[in-house]
Amino acid sequence: MIGRNIIVITGLAAIFSVASCGSMSETTKGTAIGAGAGGAAGSVLTNGSTLGTVGGAVVGGAVGHEVGKDREKGK
Repeated sequence: MIGRNIIVITGLAAIFSVASCGSMSETTKGTAIGAGAGGAAGSVLTNGSTLGTVGGAVVGGAVGHEVGKDREKGK
């Protein structure tokens, strides 16, 4: 249980730190935020499984990348 909380807190810290970087493109921010959130979610959903964490990060990063690209087009 403690390990899961540490992973979630670390993921959230990464998300907030990346969100504050003004020099990053929307695509890069979206990728990083998606990977952090996906990794945290994958870890929680699979009870800390390495495969679940990595899989969540990959899927989250891919989704975040596409969202970031759409946000850049909207500017």
